[in-house]
Amino acid sequence: MDSRVVVWIREFLLGRMQRVRVGGQLSAEVRVTSGVPQGSVLGPLLFLAIVYDIWRNMESTIRLFADDCIIYRKIMNNVDMEKLQKDLDRLREWVIENAMKINPSKSKAIRFKWARVKDPLNYSLMGTLIPEARSCKYLGIILRGDWSWADQVDYVVRKAWKALHFTMRVLKMGNSNTKSLAYMTLVRPILNMGPCAGIHTGRDK
Repeated sequence: MDSRVVVWIREFLLGRMQRVRVGGQLSAEVRVTSGVPQGSVLGPLLFLAIVYDIWRNMESTIRLFADDCIIYRKIMNNVDMEKLQKDLDRLREWVIENAMKINPSKSKAIRFKWARVKDPLNYSLMGTLIPEARSCKYLGIILRGDWSWADQVDYVVRKAWKALHFTMRVLKMGNSNTKSLAYMTLVRPILNMGPCAGIHTGRDK
């Protein structure tokens, strides 16, 4: 990369201040020491440049989508569990090295298995125990540990009913063509993202 570009980006990032408005009150200014400016054209590109090596030294599989990150692996025994915890520790090291911040309270540990397992999961991140959950939402799809689509179906149905009621209320006096167009635009797309849209569980029939 041209050294002039590096200098330009450096000047773009350094010396930034931020403050928060609550109601009509502004907080005192605080210097920004890490991260990239939100809302800027360069923000997404610079964010990718920061996180591109987050997978470094990872033995487990890691997936990134914007600022969402998942780490997973097949667990067959205690050794596999230890390897997954080591990768969480490597993530902690990466966070510290890159002056980033992560909120462990927003993390969840979930196991996907057909059989019922009673032993708890004891993974930790940044010194905080990751709470175990029966389900998680990933890329708009609710995944349950028992592979049931019940939660996703309920979510889609509630969202579709809400959109349908809104459409019926607003277009109560509209003609059939207008109502049909509104349904196809506002309601049908929600139903098309149903429980198994784009996902294959790998379970044979």
